[in-house]
Amino acid sequence: MIIKSDKRDRSALFRTRLSQAIADKGTNQSALARAIGVDRSTISQLLNDRGARLPNAQVVAECAANLGVSADWLLGLSDRPESAADLLATSLCVTKAPRALVDQQIYDWHLEAAGYKIRHVPAALPDMLKTRAMLEWEYTPHLGRSTDQAIGASQDRLAFMREQRSDYEIALPVHELTSFARGEGYYRGLPDEIRREQLEKIRALHRQLYPSMRLYLFDARQLFSSPITVFGPLLAVIYLGQNYVAFRDSDRVQAFTRHFDTLVREAQVPARAIPDFLDRLDMAPRG
Repeated sequence: MIIKSDKRDRSALFRTRLSQAIADKGTNQSALARAIGVDRSTISQLLNDRGARLPNAQVVAECAANLGVSADWLLGLSDRPESAADLLATSLCVTKAPRALVDQQIYDWHLEAAGYKIRHVPAALPDMLKTRAMLEWEYTPHLGRSTDQAIGASQDRLAFMREQRSDYEIALPVHELTSFARGEGYYRGLPDEIRREQLEKIRALHRQLYPSMRLYLFDARQLFSSPITVFGPLLAVIYLGQNYVAFRDSDRVQAFTRHFDTLVREAQVPARAIPDFLDRLDMAPRG
C-alpha cells in the first residue's frame, strides 16, 4: 500500500499513472475523452496540471474503468493496478475435484511448487502413502474398469512428486490412523491383510524418506483442520469434495501456513515418534 500525505505528491503520482495507463492501453487522450464523455482538454489538463488539485471522483472512476485499472491505483492508494474483481479472480479460483487419485490439477500444482515445502492435511490417508491394494479397495467402486489405469498413472505421478526436491509435511488427526488400524468408520470392511500391509508401507516410507517427508498426528478434539494443501509460498488449496478452492494472494497463503504450522507445533505425535506410534497401534476393533 502506498501512502502519500502531500497533495502535490499524490497529484504527481496520479498524472504519472494516468499517462502510464493510457500508454499501456494503447489509446490516446482524445480516445479516452470520447470514451468517458468529456472534452479532450479535460484529459490534457489532468495530465499537465502541476498543481495539487485532483479530479473529481466521477472522472477518476470513468478513467479507471475505461483503462482497465483500479481507481485506488490511479490515486496512489494501492500499488496494484488491477481492479478489485481482477484481483479476486487472480487470487482465488474454484476448480473441479474429480473422484480420482492424483488428478491433473493437483499434479500441475506440485510441478509449479517443485523445490518448495508442501504442507498437506489430507481428507483421509494420503494417496501417496497407500498400497496398491488399498487404492483398489478405495477407488474401484468409483472408477470401475479404469481403476488399474488410474492407479498406474497415479503411481507414476506420485513417484515423480516424491523425487522432486520438495519437503513434505503431512498432518493427520490421530483418530484417522487408529480408525484405519481397527477397520472402523470409513475403513469398515477393509480386510485385515490390507490394513497390515498398509501400516507396514507407512513404516517403510518413513524409514526411506524421513526427514524429507514428515508425518504428524494431531488431536482433533483440540484442533480442527479441513483438508488443505499449502504449496510453498505460491498457493493454498482447500479440498471441498467436488471442488478445490485455491488462494494465491500472499496474505491467505501465509494464514494457511500458520494454521498448518500450529498443527505441527501442537501435534500429539511428532514426526520422529511415528514408528513407535505405529508399533503400538491396536488392530482389534473395540467391542
